[in-house]
Amino acid sequence: MKKIKISSAAGVEMTATLNDSKTAEVIWDALPIESVAQRWGDEVYFDIGVKAAEENPQAKVSSGAIAYWPPGKAFCIFFGQMPYSEVNVVGTLDGNSKEFAKVKQGEAIKLTKVE
Repeated sequence: MKKIKISSAAGVEMTATLNDSKTAEVIWDALPIESVAQRWGDEVYFDIGVKAAEENPQAKVSSGAIAYWPPGKAFCIFFGQMPYSEVNVVGTLDGNSKEFAKVKQGEAIKLTKVE
């Protein structure tokens, strides 16, 4: 299993485990990625500049899921919120998803490989 680290400027840092989807592979190949966090309810999302098609899109996800939102080319971290629209689930957080409630709109955020 491939692992990534999600780090925010405010000090939230957590690893996540990617699944074996094509979307997760595309994201892995694009790492490292730096972006600016956006908030929508209990979700942090951000543009990652990666283009991937819909892959088993889901309208409902569990807290702790990480996903890709094709219309916005965005990486999504769910800690209570359901998706705005269907997403490709690419893995799960390895810790307490509620930590991401500390991430503020406009904050720098980074995805890196854990090897």
